[in-house]
Amino acid sequence: MPDEQDLAPFDPVDLWEQEARRLESHFAALTDDAWSAPSRCEGWSVRDVLAHLAATEVYFRACLDGGVGALMEEMGARGATDVASFNQLGIDERAGVATDELLRTWSAEDADTRRGFRERGDGEVDSSVGAYPARLQAFHLAGEIAVHADDVGITIPAEEQAARRAWRVPFSRFALNEAKPTLQGDTEADRVHVQGDGVDVVLDADDFVEIVAGRAPRGAVDDTLRAQLSTMP
Repeated sequence: MPDEQDLAPFDPVDLWEQEARRLESHFAALTDDAWSAPSRCEGWSVRDVLAHLAATEVYFRACLDGGVGALMEEMGARGATDVASFNQLGIDERAGVATDELLRTWSAEDADTRRGFRERGDGEVDSSVGAYPARLQAFHLAGEIAVHADDVGITIPAEEQAARRAWRVPFSRFALNEAKPTLQGDTEADRVHVQGDGVDVVLDADDFVEIVAGRAPRGAVDDTLRAQLSTMP
């Protein structure tokens, strides 16, 4: 397990809740035509992102209930063969749900999932890789919601940007080292120095977060380096 000491000051469920509430407010204010606008996720509309969030609640509940293996078998029987098809199946199954109902369902289920993770505390949950620390899984979920918030164009108030960056950078360093143990990122002021496995690069901290999440950064980064630093399948 990578060193998580830089995550110690943060409560991941609190961070997760902040991101979820931002998204709830953003979604609630959208006009009808805004739901069909493209998101940053290739091929997904803004509504598709909401449907994906609602679909992943099934997985998060399985993490708490110890049913991840059974869920994977069920989704495989329904045609999922990899992460992309798993995600698309969840979106497609919610295509006929009214958007306002979908938002209410996701908001309620995500709040319930957060309560479950808060109650689990420093214990473990089930996951696609087996038993896993609940606290670290909560960081992953907070990170996922933050990424999808950016995917749909949410605006982060200027006064909140530094605090958001303060946890996303160390979490992204952790996630990169967890997925690719030969790579190590060290924060240097507002930049991250990544080294290992033939990589030696200094990146803007925000660009680093984007690349690790599999998104295109603002700065010029070649495709090879982007693939090396991405934690997305």
